[in-house]
Amino acid sequence: MTVGYGFNATLTARPAMGDRLVDLLLTALEEGNPAANEHCLVYLVCRSAADRDVVHVTEGWTTEDDHHRVFAGAAAQAIVAQVRELVAEGSPYTDYVPVGGKAAF
Repeated sequence: MTVGYGFNATLTARPAMGDRLVDLLLTALEEGNPAANEHCLVYLVCRSAADRDVVHVTEGWTTEDDHHRVFAGAAAQAIVAQVRELVAEGSPYTDYVPVGGKAAF
């Protein structure tokens, strides 16, 4: 499968809640959660080097429709609701179509 749709989001946690936000976002990789879905090909959670309460999320999906379908599910909506409680301000969201690159862990 190839990535046909993706996005970046920058989330600013409420003061001193960056660790909780990162932990929560990483639960999306657990079985039954959205990032564990076969259509989620890239799921990367990063922190700002300058501000531990700023968290960046990069996702790559097979298609935009697959992303929307998975995120309409109960597991994804539960995570989204918890994220909203931890985030202090609106987050920049940039959608994109990948054209190449590399990721290895």
